[in-house]
Amino acid sequence: MLNITRTSPVTAAVNTMELDITMDQYARWRGGELIQDAMPQLTVDEREFVISGCTPSCWDKLNINSDKAANLAL
Repeated sequence: MLNITRTSPVTAAVNTMELDITMDQYARWRGGELIQDAMPQLTVDEREFVISGCTPSCWDKLNINSDKAANLAL
């Protein structure tokens, strides 16, 4: 288990997730291996967090803002 800390590009909040990965898996991904190959046991949300720092709540905020923008364009 590794603790991964990322800053959300949406909220600027610093978040940490404890993930079921090894240092070797993390190093392989950082070295260029596709994340789904290096860490196949992670969920889509967990992989997205490792890559971008976005949590599911960040995506919810983006979708809400996107919906509001679409309504304004009408």
